[in-house]
Amino acid sequence: MQVLYLNHTAAVSGAERSLLDLLGALPTHVSPVVASPGGEFARLVRAAAIDHELVLGTAGSLSLHWRRTPRAGAEILTTALQVRRLVGHHRPDLVHANSIRAGIIAGLARSRTGPPLVTHVRDVLPDRPVSRASLRLVGARSDALVANSRFTSDRNRLPERCGLVEVLHSPVDLARFDPGRVDRAASRGSLGIVGSDLVLGVVGQITPWKGQLEAIETLGALTARGLSVRLLVAGSTTFVDEATRYDNRAYLDRLERRTEELGLRERVQILGQRDDVPEIMAAMDILLVPSWEEPMGRTVLEGMAMERPVIATSVGGPAELLIDGVHGRLLPPRDSSAWAEAIEQIAGRNDRGAGLGRSARARVASEFGLKAHVQRLLELYGDLA
Repeated sequence: MQVLYLNHTAAVSGAERSLLDLLGALPTHVSPVVASPGGEFARLVRAAAIDHELVLGTAGSLSLHWRRTPRAGAEILTTALQVRRLVGHHRPDLVHANSIRAGIIAGLARSRTGPPLVTHVRDVLPDRPVSRASLRLVGARSDALVANSRFTSDRNRLPERCGLVEVLHSPVDLARFDPGRVDRAASRGSLGIVGSDLVLGVVGQITPWKGQLEAIETLGALTARGLSVRLLVAGSTTFVDEATRYDNRAYLDRLERRTEELGLRERVQILGQRDDVPEIMAAMDILLVPSWEEPMGRTVLEGMAMERPVIATSVGGPAELLIDGVHGRLLPPRDSSAWAEAIEQIAGRNDRGAGLGRSARARVASEFGLKAHVQRLLELYGDLA
């Protein structure tokens, strides 16, 4: 079976990392071809010795703007024509679009006699006219929609858009995120962490809705209570196009200013984009996922796999991944006082939450492994192709 995977962007975030995990775990009877813009994602695909085709893609947002919307429309139509040519050239048995935007492109590219289309829905769109129209188009042109959480499916009202909706949480590569293969002391030492400081961490793209500012505010509340605590912030301003919803570069500046204002310069490390995420997580005592809203929460599962207790937003997909009080905590976002109290409670345990972490990895191993994820996708492919 040949599958054409379409990614709309050159940037690498959780959606792209999930696709790379999938590509690396496909059995030999599945032959993947990946189409995407040139850039970091394309480089990683080629480095994995997977066939890659260049397409234009789009950085356009799904909101109306007098100048940016026509440009995004032109990018989408141009990319759709490129995808149609690729389908004619490769003759895949199935097309898998890795995002809503990729689904729009693939849907427009699809001919009446073209291969089945699966669209992966990984984001929750605001309830606006363009968003609703985009979801209607994707649902009408796709044979199946794959949602990364029940939250994503319900908030986007996917069952109303398409006859076949599969909820399939993004998986974790348990071999890579294995605390047994990482030297925790060495990881802490490489980051300059000495002694018994409590180490918190946030991993994800630098953008307001991911809640890094709230994590810094929580750190301030903890230090005011007399705790010796540090915060690691791993991630970069992945999306910086003018069409991006937030000014992420300005937000990074704001994080640095707030750190200075609170007198936390020596306690906050902004690490930038890291490829050694398992090692960074091994250095932490508690992983924070303070997003205002999280469609799924890939980082939640990665932290659980690394046996870290996780404190995550209660809004969105994390509530489907961890059980409050068993693997960590689920808390309302943007409440630094409540987050500080929960952190203090876990830190006050004799094991600093190690028991929560062990339970968390066991859950990931039984429910969210890569092998089971790939098998379910292949069953879906087989039903359609």
